[in-house]
Amino acid sequence: MHSPYNTYLKYIFNSITLVCLLCVLPTIHSFAQNTDEIQIAKEYALKGEKEKAIKVYEDLARNFVNIPLIHNDYLNLMLDLGKYKDAENYVDRLIRKQDDRFTYRLDLGLVYIRAGDVQKAEKQFKSVIKSNANDIYRIKSISDYLASQRLTDYAVMAMQEARQVHSNNSLFTLELANLYRLQGNRDAMVGEYLNYVTQTPGNINYVKNLLQILLTKPEEMEALERLLYDEAQKNPNSEVYADLLIWVNLQQKNFYGAFIQARAYDKRFKNEFSKTLEIANIALSNEDFENADRGFSYVVKEYSNTDNYLPARLGQIRAREAKVKRSYPIKKDSVRYLIGEYQSFIESYPENPNAYEAILNQALLYGYQLDEKDAAIDKLNVLIENPRVAPYVKAKAKLEMGDIYMLKEEPWESTLLYSQVERSQRETPIGYEAKLRNAKLSYYKGEFALAQEHLDILKEATTREIANDAMDLSIRIKENTAFDSTGTALKEYAAIELLLHQNKVDSALMRITDLKKGILPTKHPADSTLSKFSNATILDDVYWLEAQIRLKQGEFDQAYALLQKILDEYGEDILADDALFTQGDILENYKNEKTAAMEIYREFLNRFPGSVYAAEARKRYRNLRGDFDPKPNQ
Repeated sequence: MHSPYNTYLKYIFNSITLVCLLCVLPTIHSFAQNTDEIQIAKEYALKGEKEKAIKVYEDLARNFVNIPLIHNDYLNLMLDLGKYKDAENYVDRLIRKQDDRFTYRLDLGLVYIRAGDVQKAEKQFKSVIKSNANDIYRIKSISDYLASQRLTDYAVMAMQEARQVHSNNSLFTLELANLYRLQGNRDAMVGEYLNYVTQTPGNINYVKNLLQILLTKPEEMEALERLLYDEAQKNPNSEVYADLLIWVNLQQKNFYGAFIQARAYDKRFKNEFSKTLEIANIALSNEDFENADRGFSYVVKEYSNTDNYLPARLGQIRAREAKVKRSYPIKKDSVRYLIGEYQSFIESYPENPNAYEAILNQALLYGYQLDEKDAAIDKLNVLIENPRVAPYVKAKAKLEMGDIYMLKEEPWESTLLYSQVERSQRETPIGYEAKLRNAKLSYYKGEFALAQEHLDILKEATTREIANDAMDLSIRIKENTAFDSTGTALKEYAAIELLLHQNKVDSALMRITDLKKGILPTKHPADSTLSKFSNATILDDVYWLEAQIRLKQGEFDQAYALLQKILDEYGEDILADDALFTQGDILENYKNEKTAAMEIYREFLNRFPGSVYAAEARKRYRNLRGDFDPKPNQ
């Protein structure tokens, strides 16, 4: 049973609820009505009926509650229609109503800018910036606003003012770098990235990646090098500047400069792992064997009792081996000297993993340079049968043994070894390499359909080099069988490549002569019948192949002339840039005609700026011009 008191309370509560509901209902109704009006204004604007939209917004703006919902659209519409005075009056009213909202003050500056009153706008922006400079969060918002309106100069001004007020030049480094990039002020942009990375050295790779993307022209990298050199001189104990100076030399493929800077880095900072060793390996992979040798030799001398010594000693021999192989024609005495160097290394460190690589390199010298195939196979068997050798090294030895059996004209043994590696190293780079060699074996034998099956898989390989090789061979097969289903010319070309792989150079040259004439070789001396066929699609490849043979035989003029035929007859085809670059290489490194080589590289950069050889051609041009000559204090 309810008491009279409880009944009274219930009456009071219901009365209050009713009163509140009656008060809120008009507001809800008004909000719903305003929302409908805002939608109508938006639809007018979308249809291009801007004057009608303005009228709706004017009515809505009389109620201050609507301002947050309509402000940006309403202001932009007035500015688009050139109603600058109306816009100014509107924003002035908002500022009087809410004096603490700096965004409205920025809007007023924007109105002045759009009205063409730059002087008034600048005064307004400077006033807002100055009054908020002590609050870095507000300044960030102000700068973002100005940048969003493409007022980049004022956005920069805001952040610079905050730096000055806080006496802190480390504020907003990345933000300013991006603003300077928008301005096209590359020097200031780079300065800010350097400012950033000196504060946070752990992010040096992030900055390197950014600079690599943003500085695309050679002169920009050269300017960065000069800047870094100056900063390194001013801050000799800064590891960041020293590291970046090495990096920028590498970007320009100036491996001598990188070596000089890496050597100075090692001397000053004395880190556990030698930076010079790292640079020597990069130079070696980029075929700058002189500077690779220079770097490895320095590490061998200065790091004799550290973990850097063994890889440097092996790298030193590898660099010298590469130089010997590039000195056409190759001298057998130099090859035997290298084998002795490897043997000395192996005997000094018989159980070290680096010794296994030395044995592998020895085997290849025996097989390819001295034509001592059995000695090569014996060396490779040492690796394959040693239980301490890592599976990867054993797989590599099997691949090389497969190639040696190709030299011995035993392709069945080759394919067995390649297939073993394919099965044991599935979905790995060396497994893909084994599949590529099986594809090439099918190609040499003229089994193009089988080769293509392998290549179609390899075009999706994980390593770019293998995928590119597969793509190149696949394209050659398709191009040369498209109009000749039997692939007569390609079969002959592939057979010549196999002869070269087997070091049968004289036989290969004889068949190249026939292939250039479009004649198949006779099978029997008594057979005088000549079988004619079209060689049109493959003739540029034939010129290129013969040029490589002549080059290795030291016949530099003949090689140069064959490359010129490619340029004259196939100047727009895929081998043209290879041909012109190789001509420059012949003049520079084999005929010692430096000025003529420099002109070739200049022509190359004009004709083939997008070539994969462009960076190397530019480096060689600059090197011949003397840009990389040692400084007096180096």
